[in-house]
Amino acid sequence: MSPTAGLTSTVRGSLRETPTLVPCLAALLLFVVWASDQAGYPLTHWAPGALVLMALLAIALLGSRRRLGEVPRTVWVALACLALYTALSFLSILWAQAQGDAWEGANRTLLYLVVFALFALWPQRGTGAAVLLGAWVLAMIALSVFVLLHINTAGHLGALLDDGRLRYPGQYENASAATWAMVAFPALLLAAGERVHWAVRGVFTAGTVLLAGLALFSLSRGALYSTPVMLVLLFALLPGRLRLYTVLLPVAAAVGVVAPSVLRVGDRLLHGGDAKAAMHTATLRLLLAALVAGALVALGYRLQERGARQAPALAENARRALGIVAIATLVAVLAGGWVAAGNPVKRIEHGWETFKGGYAADRSSGSRLTSGLGSDRYDFYRVALDEFTAHPIVGIGADNFEQQYLARGHGSETPHYPHSVELRTLTQTGLIGAAIAVVGLVAALLAAARAIFPAARRRRDPLAATVAGAALAGFAYWAVHGSFDWFFEFAGLGAPAFALLGLACALGGRARAEPDDGEPDDGKPDGGGQDDDEVAGDQQAPAPAETHRWAGERVRGRAGRRQIARPALVAAGIGAIVALAAAVSLLTPWLSQLRIQSAVRVWPTAPRHAYADLEDAASLDSLSDEAFSLAGSIALRFDDLDRARREFSRALRRDPHDVYPTLELGAIASAEGRQHDAVALFERAARLAPRDELIREGLAYVRSGHRVSIEQLNRSILLKARKLA
Repeated sequence: MSPTAGLTSTVRGSLRETPTLVPCLAALLLFVVWASDQAGYPLTHWAPGALVLMALLAIALLGSRRRLGEVPRTVWVALACLALYTALSFLSILWAQAQGDAWEGANRTLLYLVVFALFALWPQRGTGAAVLLGAWVLAMIALSVFVLLHINTAGHLGALLDDGRLRYPGQYENASAATWAMVAFPALLLAAGERVHWAVRGVFTAGTVLLAGLALFSLSRGALYSTPVMLVLLFALLPGRLRLYTVLLPVAAAVGVVAPSVLRVGDRLLHGGDAKAAMHTATLRLLLAALVAGALVALGYRLQERGARQAPALAENARRALGIVAIATLVAVLAGGWVAAGNPVKRIEHGWETFKGGYAADRSSGSRLTSGLGSDRYDFYRVALDEFTAHPIVGIGADNFEQQYLARGHGSETPHYPHSVELRTLTQTGLIGAAIAVVGLVAALLAAARAIFPAARRRRDPLAATVAGAALAGFAYWAVHGSFDWFFEFAGLGAPAFALLGLACALGGRARAEPDDGEPDDGKPDGGGQDDDEVAGDQQAPAPAETHRWAGERVRGRAGRRQIARPALVAAGIGAIVALAAAVSLLTPWLSQLRIQSAVRVWPTAPRHAYADLEDAASLDSLSDEAFSLAGSIALRFDDLDRARREFSRALRRDPHDVYPTLELGAIASAEGRQHDAVALFERAARLAPRDELIREGLAYVRSGHRVSIEQLNRSILLKARKLA
């Protein structure tokens, strides 16, 4: 049978067996759309997508309610913990300083809960799960080809490779790298898995090379250092190490060959030279390397299959020899790494010094990937741990890190998030949130482990084990790289990660045991032993003497079903209310953002229309001060100081710790000659953001008795925002 015919047959059989594949496939298509545009970061992207996912979950629940009884307890525990964490995130709005930000963070967590439930609640077989994971990986490989060709034909490379690093399509270099790397590891494991056709292995191998090469364009140190961690985890925890080695070797060789060409593109952009010619060369070499690696793997496994049938002894000897080569390769890699790194103690000391010293501690020469670990993350983590120490039980509230860092940070950046999923959990939801998250993660991993390492060897489904391992690898990459980046806030990364974790859980077995491989299922319960005559006798009508008792039992049975139906109806009613509240929670901030975007488009020519849009936006999102701050900014452009003062004051009533409206009110007071109010407001702004040079200069200016120029102040704010973008 050809691979195409086999794939078609597999898809049809999987759809008949698991109707929820259709909603899950629709969700995966949505993830691909998010990946193609800013990694799903804007609320206007993921909020409507979350509503679509809720509808898909409802469809799946209505279509497969009976299968919920097959869900293992570990999956229920994981789902319950994620639901509790979501509830805690919503509760944190009550004690958060920026309540609008906390609402957005809680809604994002709700999105991940819906995604996990959609993929985890219906036990899967290996074929159905392979269709889901394979479809997503292939779609992302196709997207990577499109992105690569788009970059190659772009008129201005500098717009896509900012500072020599590819930020398209995620608009953040590390997110762009993670978009491809998170798919590369599942593709690698699918290529090396059991029961995979040799031609399919070749396709996934070529895709792995493309994905890894495209990730390299972003020059992400996070992706670079996450890769060896992931490889150690894969070889240490998953079976099939020899198969993984046979695929990884040509992939690593292909990426190693094209790496100099890829790195040369950014170097030409930064230091001069023909960057477009370098991009053409890198694209051609990456495509050729992917094809060669894929062809080698496909051919090698094709020959291995023939050899295993025709000369099994020779094939076994070749396998042993390959194992020896793999061990020798490992020793050579470790030795080479030791030589390249030099003294490991000094390398660790240098890494710690650059990490602690910030961007200035990096070497000025050499590649960014090897210059050091300099960034402001050390300072991010210091402030996050200080906030956790100050609020250890329930944290400071979801997504409420920005204002804390403005007040207590030392770095030059103004991060919205602590750049670590672990520190995000501790800082924003405290020990309670961290405990819930750990218990839920452990339960999910235990559920997934049942597919990879079943209790009974004869019940093992090789394809299910392959898909479960590949899905867990995708989630693990998100978690490893997200340990030092803000990937929880990118729906285009977080949603696929939780979907992969849910898919691995769904492969972890059913509560009711399935027939053993190779043993026919006669449909009888265990310990049955009745013959056909006995079964037929059981199905006959009761004797006349038993008629009255039989009728009474039927009446009692109907009454029992009615009693059971009442709790089910109550549960359904509660679920409907919760679902409606969740939909409203997602819908209103989304509509508010649409109104804000409308106001941004029309304010230069139709300010009254813009003001009306912003009033609607503020009514829809009753916690955020963004609409009022924007209305005040528009009023300043038209020199309407009365309206600007009123709008900024409304913004501060919603978020008293927001620096921008505080600063603008100080400037308005200064322009109107209210010197005492101006000094007080600038001092308050300086306490909220003590490192802001613009605020410090303004404070010194008003203290000296001068009046602040609002126009000049806003021009300086705009220039600063452009530098930080």
